[in-house]
Amino acid sequence: MLHFTQLEALVSALGINTAAVRSLHDERIDWRFKGMPSDAFGSTVGDFLKQRPTLFDAGFVGPLLVLDDAALRHNLRTMADWCAAHGLQLAPHGKTTMAPRLFERQLEHGCWGITAANTSQLRVYRAFGVARILLANQLVDPNGLAWLADELDADPQFSFSCFADSVRGVQLMAEALARHGASRQIDVLVELGNDGARTGARTTAEAREIADAVLHSPMLRLVGVGGYEGAVARDVSERAISTVDDYLRRLRELVAELAEAGHFSGLDEVIVTCGGSAYFDQVAEAFVEPWPAGLPVVPVLRSGGYLLHDDGFYRVRSPFSREHRLAGSEPPFQPAMRMWAQVTSRPEPSLALLTMGRRDVSFDQDLPEPQVIRGADGTIRELAAGSCQVTSLADQHAFLTVRDADPQIGDWMGFGLSHPCTVFDKWPLIPVVDGDAVIDLVRTFF
Repeated sequence: MLHFTQLEALVSALGINTAAVRSLHDERIDWRFKGMPSDAFGSTVGDFLKQRPTLFDAGFVGPLLVLDDAALRHNLRTMADWCAAHGLQLAPHGKTTMAPRLFERQLEHGCWGITAANTSQLRVYRAFGVARILLANQLVDPNGLAWLADELDADPQFSFSCFADSVRGVQLMAEALARHGASRQIDVLVELGNDGARTGARTTAEAREIADAVLHSPMLRLVGVGGYEGAVARDVSERAISTVDDYLRRLRELVAELAEAGHFSGLDEVIVTCGGSAYFDQVAEAFVEPWPAGLPVVPVLRSGGYLLHDDGFYRVRSPFSREHRLAGSEPPFQPAMRMWAQVTSRPEPSLALLTMGRRDVSFDQDLPEPQVIRGADGTIRELAAGSCQVTSLADQHAFLTVRDADPQIGDWMGFGLSHPCTVFDKWPLIPVVDGDAVIDLVRTFF
């Protein structure tokens, strides 16, 4: 058993409280967690896993979201190797999963930190000791800032930075921190946006004003520049790719201008961050170009979707699924999510209804994709493309148009899903499978 000092060193090195993550196995399974076997009610997660349960024999009920461990391992390794090869840091967006165990696995593969979007997410991260957090938004809520100031004061090892995209936002942050009596400065990155896009200063001139405001505040410290290229394009057409390139060029120019003006003087590192999961190849290409001499840039990607990938939105848009910049020999990411649902009705020859709906699966980008069917004899067979199709979802039902397939009432069907960000929030406890064996249960906190 590790002594406390050894455990403390492990937590510090990894960037998350591993003991807190392990304690999730002490939680008891009960009716709160949909899909779980009733025979497991009252057992801890750890005790249940010691029984070596299997997916179809342990009593799980549908619909049920599962994660494929082999795909997770492949995606973690592929992204880690690619970032290391190009000198990039990775702070994956934790909002995709809100799962501390998956944060831990990402940090085990060398991630620089974890990205958050709001104060509630920050609180989850800190409950599990995440040591470096990048908030990719402007934080102006005084209650959130007061809580954050207390966290920073209580833990000298806690590293936090956030965006600022307006002088008014800087003023609100500084005033709230001063009223609360914060003793540590908040690290701030000027956020550059784009016309018609999401947040961020629209012009370089506005961004310089924001940087000046940060520099003049004793409560804040300017540490870099950030943005989000995914807000300026919607597809992977040549026009979209060009728009992203133009945006990244403007971001680099802003970094150079602020550096020339002395805004980063005295810093050991200057954080420059961008990168969703659709154009991170272009971000990487822009970031590996030489920076102004002597400027200690730390280039940080924030891609979150890579871990789970999908069978829709990212299957088309992910750089590793198409020709991309800085191309090498990396394999494509693998979809790690599958939804199992049972055929509950065949009211018409061309129609089947299944026990999954909008409360179970994502539907904001693409509808679930039927992939396999498991019959009464337990045999799983692949479905031919186009043999059936989900055409709509109700709250608890999927409408399946049947063509060449012939699903029977009681059969189980496995579906590929699109856009993981809107799947995980529906599942507080998710089995991780290695083949048919359930090897972990991932707890989420939304």
